[in-house]
Amino acid sequence: MPELPEVETVMRGLAPSMEGVRIAKVDVNRPDLRWPFPERMAERLKGQVILRLRRRSKYILADLSNGESLLIHLGMSGRMTVSGDPLGQFVHEHPHLEKHDHVIIWMDGGARIAFNDPRRFGAMDLLPTETAESHPLLAKLGPEPLGNTFSESYLAEALSGRRTPMKSALLDQRIIAGLGNIYVCEVLHKTGISPTRLAGQVSRARLNRVVPAVRDVLETAIAAGGSSLKDFKQANGELGYFQHQFNVYDKEGADCQTADCTGVIRRIVQSGRSTFYCPLCQR
Repeated sequence: MPELPEVETVMRGLAPSMEGVRIAKVDVNRPDLRWPFPERMAERLKGQVILRLRRRSKYILADLSNGESLLIHLGMSGRMTVSGDPLGQFVHEHPHLEKHDHVIIWMDGGARIAFNDPRRFGAMDLLPTETAESHPLLAKLGPEPLGNTFSESYLAEALSGRRTPMKSALLDQRIIAGLGNIYVCEVLHKTGISPTRLAGQVSRARLNRVVPAVRDVLETAIAAGGSSLKDFKQANGELGYFQHQFNVYDKEGADCQTADCTGVIRRIVQSGRSTFYCPLCQR
């Protein structure tokens, strides 16, 4: 599933073609994805100007001129790609639509945004912009890890007394919004914390390493265009490249890259998900 860096990368790729631009028309090629599309979605989107694109956790929100916001979730395999000329200065041929292009958004100026989702675990919804944060998908999310409210003191308080493994705690979207399996594995390796250690038993000094590590890993991944393992592509159709910088994720049996560590990366399963870590330097 695309995590924060992948969603942020897609949002930034869409912005030049969508922000401040009027939606000319929308083609909806099926009635639903993970759940039914909102009533009259194409009609409600047509003619609206996209005032702003923003990201909340793993969701993209497009704030519209009519006071509604289009909420987009890429699901397991969804992607949004742009074709055409967003400035309307040249004539560009659009590539042929693909089998799983379920929603097509046509913008003034000639840009076309295709939402492709083979597994159909993605979603779209329309909601009032003013009350967007109270939407069921957003209401219980924790702070953004790249925002000011995510701090060492916040994390220490949020994890105090918790008897869940550190890996599970960092994946809890109510504690931190947007982190997923890949980046939690990388953060825990960077900080030398075992994924199996109980969150409430990690010292404050060690927890203080987590916040800058989270920001560093995420910002580096965003700069690399995210991670492409199976389905993910950027809005321009290119792959992300952060997977070439993984230190532990999907590296079972490889030598640990921590300086002076002679450990070998191990894979275990936690809550049905693969965890990759070094049992020697992560404690």
